[in-house]
Amino acid sequence: MIKLILIVIGIVIFTIAMVMLIDKFLPQKMKPVVSIVLGLLSIVFAYLIYQSITGPIRFQEVKEERYAKVINTLKDIRLAQEAHKSVQGKYAKDFKSLISFVEVAEYTITTQKDSSFMRFNKGFGIDMPVDTVVVDTLGVRSVRDSIFKKDNRYKSMMNIPGAPGKTFEMKADIIDKGGYKAPVYEVKAAKSLLLADQPKDLLSRENAQNSVEEVNGAHITVGSLVQVSTSGNWPPIYDRKSDN
Repeated sequence: MIKLILIVIGIVIFTIAMVMLIDKFLPQKMKPVVSIVLGLLSIVFAYLIYQSITGPIRFQEVKEERYAKVINTLKDIRLAQEAHKSVQGKYAKDFKSLISFVEVAEYTITTQKDSSFMRFNKGFGIDMPVDTVVVDTLGVRSVRDSIFKKDNRYKSMMNIPGAPGKTFEMKADIIDKGGYKAPVYEVKAAKSLLLADQPKDLLSRENAQNSVEEVNGAHITVGSLVQVSTSGNWPPIYDRKSDN
């Protein structure tokens, strides 16, 4: 903003100086031509100033709208992956297997309750109560109906909203965490794919974001291949928008 103010001041000073020089030294018959040229230059400068002010504002609006759609899709993918892990014990490595899983898989619905029974204790020579948990299977429920109800959007969740023909990158792995083999996954979309039609300087600045109020880095991501995490790298504002 300071740079912009300095540019405006410089243009104003330049214009005043040119008007004074024209009035003092330029022949009378040349003044109309020069005045027209200066008028056109003023229009160009005014347009450039307008663009420098409104450009970042429009970029922010476009960015937030497109990010929100991508993040909503990433949340769908996360729900599907969590269901996959719950049933299969690991995450899906590709969208073909994840979509197939959503279409056919079922949750087992169970209930559990505390109970106890008597068991002979050799140490005490008497029957003593033993606590236990009784698990009953109530039935099954479709993963698709549980997550997506009657919506078929899961069939296209590999596609990046706002980037026709582009798909999310998805990987899954098993990592060692203190001797425990932990399933992990990561799904991401490059910001450059979402904002390919936006000014390159603003896109470059966006890729270098490092703020708690912004999506940091060059990708929008959920999950991690190096940490046991299913979090996304977006700020809470996008979760509030989704809730609304």
